[in-house]
Amino acid sequence: MNELDYIRAGDYLVPGLKLSDLPGAPPLSKYGMMHKEYLREEKPILYSTLLLSEKLYQICSEVDSAAKHRLTAITDRAAAHEIILSELVYN
Repeated sequence: MNELDYIRAGDYLVPGLKLSDLPGAPPLSKYGMMHKEYLREEKPILYSTLLLSEKLYQICSEVDSAAKHRLTAITDRAAAHEIILSELVYN
């Protein structure tokens, strides 16, 4: 059984938990950070569970990647529509 280190905070002993580092992991961008803040503010129990199980970064990274992919698809589609409209107007 692993021993926990405790830190005294006033009259209380708090477990000194440390999360492992993610070396080489890219930082979250806008959408990943927005999802993280949403979880922290609106779903605090899920946020704490994901944080302590060290799955929070993975989930937020997946949301970030999906959002970037969708944004790219939307902008590509909008660009294609602009090209079609310009061809219709100038022909």
